[in-house]
Amino acid sequence: MTTEAVKPPVEDFATDWDHTDPTWVGDPYPIWEDLRQTCPVAHTERYGGGWFPATHEYVSEIANDTTHFTSRNVVVNNTRPDELDPPGAPAPIGVAPPITSDPPFHQIARRLILPAFAPGPVNALEPQIRALCQRLLDNMGDAEVVNGGSQYAQFIPPAVISQMLGFPEEDEDLFRDFVHVVLEGIDEPDLEVRKAMFTPLEEYFTKQIEDHQANPRDDLTSYLLNVEIAGQKLQMEHVRGTMVLILVAGIDTTWSAIGASLWHLAKNPDDLARLVNEPELLPVAIEEFLRFYAPVTMARLVVDDYDFHGCPMKKDDWILLGFPAANRDPAAFKDADQFIIDREINRHAAFGLGIHRCAGSNLARLEMTIAIEEFIKRYPKFELADPESVTWAQGQVRGPRNLPIRILK
Repeated sequence: MTTEAVKPPVEDFATDWDHTDPTWVGDPYPIWEDLRQTCPVAHTERYGGGWFPATHEYVSEIANDTTHFTSRNVVVNNTRPDELDPPGAPAPIGVAPPITSDPPFHQIARRLILPAFAPGPVNALEPQIRALCQRLLDNMGDAEVVNGGSQYAQFIPPAVISQMLGFPEEDEDLFRDFVHVVLEGIDEPDLEVRKAMFTPLEEYFTKQIEDHQANPRDDLTSYLLNVEIAGQKLQMEHVRGTMVLILVAGIDTTWSAIGASLWHLAKNPDDLARLVNEPELLPVAIEEFLRFYAPVTMARLVVDDYDFHGCPMKKDDWILLGFPAANRDPAAFKDADQFIIDREINRHAAFGLGIHRCAGSNLARLEMTIAIEEFIKRYPKFELADPESVTWAQGQVRGPRNLPIRILK
């Protein structure tokens, strides 16, 4: 049994925050605005104790501080921070390098994967991504109501990532299950149950590794199996962890960003009309979608007891880095609470801050650009069919899941 059904609702987010609380999941922005004004670093005893900085200044300070804060585990959950760590991947490597790696190993692990996400290889995927989006739209056809989440956004990143990793296309439903286990199944308090939830994921990746060892090909999995650090191939835990990172981070984040962008356009016909009539505006609009609806919050752990601006943080306390909250901080952005589709200066934190800034940002931008471009080309006028039925993912990646859209003539 999980605590999800029995845990009490939050009454004061400043002293008892919970990022899975229905109020937070449904609309976190008023909560974050209130925290910025009254309590810029919120605290909770849930999940074994944790903190949530809501200002751009404090989020940036923690994200750039690798001395007092470790990235060994980046998903807040009810188990102790080290209980899910496999024995072969302790700090500074972590369970999913490089995102769970600390310096100096982080730089080594990150350098290994950067070539796969450089502009050249990423841009080469453009024809396949565009063909995929067009095929999904063809399948949706001329229906009056389509689902931008379950019929469109959720299928785009899994297809791209499975191709990069060399995984079977027919396994995409499994990938979404894995995302749910890692990012949304965090309320399970029983360690053995939580470990069992990861078993199918571990078995699947072991199977893929073995298949690639027996049948090498030109993909990211074979690359990870053959690349070397100081003349030595990577530990299998490193290979598996990086594959899990690429799959989970590459799917849920972009799926959420595409969905949130479509949700916004369905609610704001003037912005939709501008993108339809001014297609050259799309690159700038993408950055504002990313700022205003940044999907990702990322966790850190406190290394040792530490006083952070008067907050008595304890060893192994969680830190939930509010990148989306930082993006709406009026101290960092002019008219921060307004979506400005042609915003010119936009140094947002949607891809993180510090050494762990998202390595896949080029790919995310490309997928978002093509997905939105093709959708509005096919459906230049649309609105939400049933605003009350829109549902949002809980946890550290927020985006619409059920997104019914009415196509207008």
